[in-house]
Formats: sequence, C-alpha cells, structure tokens
Amino acid sequence: MNEGRKEILQIVIVLVALVFLVKLFFIQVVDERYAELSDSNAILRQTEYPVRGLIKDRHGKLIVYNIPEFNLEVLLKDVKRFDSAKFCAVFEISREELRKKFKEMKARKEYSRFKPTLFLSQLSTTDFAKIQDYLDEFPGFYVQPRTTRAYSSAALANALGYVSEISKTKLENDASKIYKQGDYIGQSGIEAFYEEQLRGTRGVRIKLRNVKGIIKGSFKYGAYDTLSIPGQDLITGIDLELQKYGEYLMGGKSGSIAAIEPSSGEILALVSGPSYDPNLLTGRRYSSNFRLISSDTNKPLFNRPLMAQYRPGSIFKIAQAMTALQEGVITPETRIRCDRSLIDCHGDHTNEDLRGAITNSCNPYFLGVLRKMLNKGVINDPFKDTRIGLAEWDKHIMSFGFGKPLGIDLPNEKNGLVPTPEMYDQAYHNRPWKFSNIYSIAIGEGENLVVPLQMANFVATIANRGYYYAPHIVKAIGKDQKPLPQYLIRHYTTIDSANFRVAIDAMQRVVDAGTGMRAKLQDIIVCGKTGTVQNDPLPAHAVFIAFAPRENPKIAISVYVEDSGQGGRSAASIASLMIEKYLLGHTKRPYIEQYVMAGKFLDPK
Repeated sequence: MNEGRKEILQIVIVLVALVFLVKLFFIQVVDERYAELSDSNAILRQTEYPVRGLIKDRHGKLIVYNIPEFNLEVLLKDVKRFDSAKFCAVFEISREELRKKFKEMKARKEYSRFKPTLFLSQLSTTDFAKIQDYLDEFPGFYVQPRTTRAYSSAALANALGYVSEISKTKLENDASKIYKQGDYIGQSGIEAFYEEQLRGTRGVRIKLRNVKGIIKGSFKYGAYDTLSIPGQDLITGIDLELQKYGEYLMGGKSGSIAAIEPSSGEILALVSGPSYDPNLLTGRRYSSNFRLISSDTNKPLFNRPLMAQYRPGSIFKIAQAMTALQEGVITPETRIRCDRSLIDCHGDHTNEDLRGAITNSCNPYFLGVLRKMLNKGVINDPFKDTRIGLAEWDKHIMSFGFGKPLGIDLPNEKNGLVPTPEMYDQAYHNRPWKFSNIYSIAIGEGENLVVPLQMANFVATIANRGYYYAPHIVKAIGKDQKPLPQYLIRHYTTIDSANFRVAIDAMQRVVDAGTGMRAKLQDIIVCGKTGTVQNDPLPAHAVFIAFAPRENPKIAISVYVEDSGQGGRSAASIASLMIEKYLLGHTKRPYIEQYVMAGKFLDPK
C-alpha cells in the first residue's frame, strides 16, 4: 500500500514539475509579453530612420533634399495621469481626433502596450518647438526624430513623385518584409522607381531607463545599437534651369515637353502641364493637400509625357517615308501628285518629291506612299495583300519604339498604339478589310496613338541616324556613378542609316522655309516637323518635334500643346525657345517668348 502511495506521489511531483517547465518555456520562449514587460521597464528601443538619398540635376544642383521632422510615439504602459484636455491644447488636435488616434493605434496588427507605437506623425520643427517644453507632462510619450522631403523649386513634380507613409495594403503585400507601419515609401515617379536605392536601411538605438522611465543613456554603451545606412544619392540628366523654363512656358496650357540628349538617352526636361507644387505633398498636411490636388479637374497628377496617348499627326509622315524607303517602294525622287479628291491638304504645291512632300506636309503624297507600301501586289487579292503589307509596316514602325513602353525609369508609362492586322480583324469582326478602310494611318490619324516621350525618342533616333538609348531620368546612382545597365544599350531600327539623310534634309527645310519657320534660329541649324492633330469638335492639338544642331545633335525635343491649333505656332515656338535656352543659356528672340506667354495661338495673325 505504501509502495503504491509512494509511486503516486512521485508521479504527481513529476507532473507538477512538467507543468512548471512547460509554463516556464511558454513564458521565456513562446509568449513574448513577459519578456517585453521585463525589458520595457529597463530599456527603450528606438528606431533610427535612415536619411533618404538626395536627388540632383546634371550639374549637381539639389532638386530633392531632406529636412528634419518628428514623430510622436507612445508606450502605453507608461501613460499615467493622462490629461487629455491639456494634450489636445498642446498638440492642437480635437478630442475626437485624439480618440480616433488611440483607436487606430490599438487596431494595428503590431500594436503592443509594451512597445513604442506611432501616435502622431510628421511634426515639423515649428511643431516640435511648440511642444518640447510640455513633453515631460505626458509620461509615456516620446519624440522620434526623422526626416522628410523638401524641394529646391516647384519644378519636375510629376517626374519626381512623392513620398508618404506606407499603406496597409502595400505593407501586407510587402514580400521583402523590410517595411513596418509608419515607414515612408516612394509612391510615384523617381521616388517609387528608385525606392530600393533611395530608402537606405533603418537602425536601432537601445536606451537605458530608470524606474521612473527617465532615459539614463545607452544600454551597455551602445553595444547592441545598429546604425542606420543612408540611401544612395541620384544624379539625374535633368537640366534644372531648362526644366523650370519649360514649366514657365507651359504655364496655363495643357500638354507636355520632353527633351532628350540623343547621344545618351538622358532626359534633359520632362514637363507636364498643368502640374503642382511638390512641397504640398510633404508634412502633416499631405492628406488634405493630396485630396485637393487629386480632385482638380485639370488633372495635375496626370503625367502627360508618359501617360497621355495622342494621335501623332503629320510628324508620323517621317516614319512613313523611311519605312517606304527601306522597303524600296519609293525613292527620294519619287513624285506623287497632290490629289485632294480623297484626302484634303494645305498649302500651294502640286507634284512634290519626298523631301518636298515632308517640307509641305502633303497628305495625298503620304496616302500614296502607304498605298505603295501595303499594296505591293504580292498576292492577287487586295485584302490579303494589305494584310501582308501592314505586318511588314508594323515591323519597321515598332522598331522606332512606337506601340510599346520604351522602359523609362518612371512608373505608369503607356504603350501608345501601332495598328496590326490582328487589331483590324477584331475591329471588323473577322470580316475582310483592305487599304481603303485604314488609309488614315498614313498621316498619323486613325488608330495611331503615341505618347509624347515616344515622339521625343523618335526624333532622337533620327538625330542619331537610326538608333536610340532608352530614355532615362537618372544618369548616375550612388558611388558607382552609373545608370542602370539597361540604359547603356543601343536599340537599332530596321532602317538603314542612309535613309535618315533624306528625312533630315527635309526636316531642315521645314524649319528654314516650311511650316516650322517659327523654330528657325540664327547660327543654329534646327531640323523639325510640325503636326496638327484633329480634335473635333475642339480646336486641333499642336505638335512639333525637332533636334539641334544638325551635326552632333545635343538636344531632341517633342512639344504637344492641347487645343492650340497649328503645330507651327505654339509647339514650334516653345520647342525653339527650349533649344535656345539649352544651347545658349537664353533666348535671342524675346518676341517669341512673349507670343508663347500670351497664348493666343488660335489667332491667325
């Protein structure tokens, strides 16, 4: 009997010991609350946020930099004798906002009363100056220094993008697990595309506290601290003064300017009109300002150089000409009568060769060129013949970078549209179609769509006599001082370089004595092409592409001005002023600048 009791007692002791061991295991290993409670009494972990990388222009001028700001964090277990009325008065918030802040904080997935939690964000240096003398009256509340973005001017807003706190959705979808609630992240533009390079790496500082919660210094002399690593600086190809001048010229207008250095693909200016002041999307007023800007009916957040898709108009005739030359269906001496029975034209000309047709922008000529291209008579069937010809046409046109993203280092670049046989099959519900159904694409109308960046890249390709580098904003990253590898690759067209000479000759004549004479400059040979794009029932859109000088070109540019009539007026004038500004540093033609700023482009005078 005693032996049985002894065994039972031993079993009970073992079971009790196991219970204690299991409980101890859960307390020390599995359940972090006790460790947090123990640690939080003695130490305070504070995140050290990294300084975000700077953004500069091609000459080293600061475009984007950092200024101090502060977050208010709370360790809820240390909050005692909280005077909510005094808190609202000091921090200039309402009682409703205060209750909302506490509710939002407790709803966060990572919330713990034993860890510092973000309570108020983006306090400015002015805000901090107002509250710092009162902080000791609110135990459990701590100020966390960090930085926010600031801008040297209001220029380049659409390309720069903006930075704000990471959203819950992005945080949940963050496969890298790098970000935490309260972190800032690039939301658009350069800030988003180069987030990995700009963000840096956060650090941690561990502070020692006494029983009253007063910080007494670093824990174990900083042995467990980790320093933050600053983000990498970016050098852009942007000429900041040229960019500001472009935005000045586009004031009060809708449209875009895209300027590229042909020899490198570096973007010199990228203007979207209308735009906004990037300083409005920083600090505590970010949310209210963002709502105001995003609801503006003029769409200042819409980055037109990358996202607007327009018919190209007559500038597309140059692509048509070079495609036809490459296919051998015309020569530079080919003459086609200006027969206006099928399609209208303008100016006084009758029977031009190729150079003359480009100079005078002859619609019937390029209708005839496309007919020769699409109806070669390979098959004795006009429907199949057109289909074969269009597929060949597509190959050449798309080699210029049309109909697909060019791969610029900015998000949200659109494709444009190069019509294909498959697209027309779908449009005509698989019924037969032929040249007479699609001839409007001959003059850049119909189904053709391009984005302004593609126009600038196209004229840069002409300037290079047949190749381009993918347009890019950033020319150097960090200490390596190199762009991303994809921006060092030449992309060749399917057109022989010899065929570009004809286009360049004609483009010079357009400016010297044709529809683009407003772009003519003294001592600088400008090669350009005007376009006037149908926009019924509103006035036509104006477009102009150009490069200069003719030999060893330094700048290629496209200008698109909505609802402003002929391309030889507004667009050509703006483009020529930008070329002067970049090559000379100023304009020698103040009367052209005055004409642009007056904005009376529909006046025939």
